[in-house]
Amino acid sequence: MELNKFKFEKLIIWQKAMDFGDDIDILADSFPDKEKFNLASQIRRAADSVALNISEGSIGQSNLEQKKFIGYSIRSLAEVVTCLFKGKRRKYLTEPQFEDFYNRSYELMNMMIAFKNKLN
Repeated sequence: MELNKFKFEKLIIWQKAMDFGDDIDILADSFPDKEKFNLASQIRRAADSVALNISEGSIGQSNLEQKKFIGYSIRSLAEVVTCLFKGKRRKYLTEPQFEDFYNRSYELMNMMIAFKNKLN
């Protein structure tokens, strides 16, 4: 089966967002049961929204529409970072885990901002 038929599949930011979402999903599995329908669910949805909005925006007819959806992705990533802070404060993740996800978030955020700024 040939992949890369959709243009978003070629975007590095989409690929990184997909990997990031998968890693957040694994992290959320380690949260306590009491967070199953709260913080764990929230961080998963926010992380998944990053890649989902990148792909949705790439199908649009204009750069303006694509910029709008990249903006949604950036907001979702900011939500993930806030969830990471909540998880750290509640001792659901270690300092090294937090730093890794925080740094990856920052890198992805900068890549998305640069991509958005390149759109006319």
